[in-house]
Amino acid sequence: MKNYFSPIHLLFFIALLGILVILIQIELLSFAFAKLGLLPESGLMILLLSLLGSAVNLPVTRIKRNTSQAFTPPVYKSLLGSYAQPLHNETQIFINLGGCLIPVTLSIYLFSNNALNLSPTLLGIFIISSISYVFSRPIQGFGIGMPILIAPISAALVGLSINPEQSASLAYISGTLGVLIGADLLRIKDLSRLGTPYASIGGAGIFDGIFITGIVAALLA
Repeated sequence: MKNYFSPIHLLFFIALLGILVILIQIELLSFAFAKLGLLPESGLMILLLSLLGSAVNLPVTRIKRNTSQAFTPPVYKSLLGSYAQPLHNETQIFINLGGCLIPVTLSIYLFSNNALNLSPTLLGIFIISSISYVFSRPIQGFGIGMPILIAPISAALVGLSINPEQSASLAYISGTLGVLIGADLLRIKDLSRLGTPYASIGGAGIFDGIFITGIVAALLA
């Protein structure tokens, strides 16, 4: 049977599909920022800063590794024989600008500019921190992982239950800070048992769990 579609047609279709997905994501992000009470210009600026900031990792500390349980270094082969890459006994901890510091700054702004009381907000953060800690797991040679929809759905339910009038803002704050505390800060001690030479809090930038949790939680709330 004759094929009426050339590789150029296929590439054109993939490009159009990619543009459509991007437009849908931007529209959803704009809607999420609107629910948070932000102007479209402010939301776009936060989006761009998060994207650019995802390439910026700020070193904060080092932790000792448990060398007895460290990740086995890879073995390389060359003309001179086989050798293993030496493994240092420390893990460098970074904080990512786009995936951590910007969402935290936005959380502080939302708390300061909305009718949110401290006690309900702390309760929401505590609930999501606990959930994030329970569902997060250290992954050998990688870092800390967690199912991505657990926290945003939980944060949305927390926002709707505790403060329906400000559910979007509370969901964003609870989700962002809850994941940061429960799945990152409280899990730093577990990194000593993993073989990763470095770990970045919010290190995947705009697609990191912290950023995605806040946006999805605001959309659902």
